[in-house]
Amino acid sequence: MKHILDGVTVLDFTQFIAGPVMTRAMAEMGAEVIKVELAPNGDFARQMPVMKDGRSAYFVQQNQAKRGLCLDLRDDRARELMLRLVEKADVLVENFSPGTIGRLGLGWEAVHAINPRLIMCSISAFGQEGPLADQPGFDYIAQAYTGVTHLIGEPGEPPPVTGVAIGDVGAGISALAAVNGALYHRLATGGDGQYLDIALIDFYFYSHSLSVEVWSASGGAIQPNRTGSHHQHVAPVGVFRGSEGFLFICAVSDDMWQRLVRAMGRDDLKEDPRFSGLSERRENLEPLRDIIEGWIQAQPSDQAALEKMQAERVPVAPVLDVAQAIQTPHLQQRGTVRTVTDPVVGTYQIPGVPLHFSAFPDPAGEGAPFLGQHNRDVLTRHLAMAAGEIDVLEAAGVLVSEPVPAGVKGE
Repeated sequence: MKHILDGVTVLDFTQFIAGPVMTRAMAEMGAEVIKVELAPNGDFARQMPVMKDGRSAYFVQQNQAKRGLCLDLRDDRARELMLRLVEKADVLVENFSPGTIGRLGLGWEAVHAINPRLIMCSISAFGQEGPLADQPGFDYIAQAYTGVTHLIGEPGEPPPVTGVAIGDVGAGISALAAVNGALYHRLATGGDGQYLDIALIDFYFYSHSLSVEVWSASGGAIQPNRTGSHHQHVAPVGVFRGSEGFLFICAVSDDMWQRLVRAMGRDDLKEDPRFSGLSERRENLEPLRDIIEGWIQAQPSDQAALEKMQAERVPVAPVLDVAQAIQTPHLQQRGTVRTVTDPVVGTYQIPGVPLHFSAFPDPAGEGAPFLGQHNRDVLTRHLAMAAGEIDVLEAAGVLVSEPVPAGVKGE
């Protein structure tokens, strides 16, 4: 095997974030992911910034290692091609609004009848059924519906917008886990494929660590709320101001609190009744915060304070901005920060897929496809179509492609 999912063929009808995150991971794990784009313009992500000479750096990030097929599914000939590809595929992934894939003639009942071993995965904000299923939804909408947005920000202030796609990426990785589980089940049993319904709301609600159980188990006596820069139930866990920036400290246990005390050289705090236990430290958060911030700001630098805490194995981190995180050696060494080179966009950094395999240390595949770049390759290899047949479909606008820059292998 060339990689862990070598031999798996995926039809990828995804767009925006959640779906492409999932299918990019499969592509970089060695699956042949055929990104199916709808003519004439393809994935809307091709228009997202940063744009260079008509090429989207965002699209390149989300579609690494995929093959590009673009066709007009309004044409019966294009739909026939897709149904023939369904016969050959192992997995079909889509994240249209519920019902859309069915209107394209590729709903679960249709594809399952054609290929009983096919695994189909639908990713959406609310899931395929239920009172909200037909509503349009994005990451922030799912976040708001699951009580997560309510917990972000300062008490009494409007919750801020999170700057990252937590729900989209989390749902994408959830979908990856589900598909891989279904692939294993199919292999182990020799049975059919199955339908997987993945929703952002499920991932977001599953992300609650304490809030759901403390409210429910307390009979509603404990009401989770926004607590700003510090944890609602555990202290010291939060953001502390230094003289140059901010440090995040997570002293979640009595032992970690003792380590922090040693790092600060404040043995007197060991006997201070205000900080003798978890509940006491949380009840006296304000003086505790003042003591810790005063110590940090009295150090020669924030880095000096960081190093003293690290020496005592206190869980601590500088609050880095995006540029600082990109330049962090540890993130670069792990491939958390990945450098890619695109023939149009150039060389730049993207997030690496968060999966590491000892037998396959490097991601599979190459860069992102140009629109319709692999039309001929896909149809020739999977459907044994002759060049003349493909020429006719191209001339009729059933197949669509864009010019490929010189030096790039166009297939």
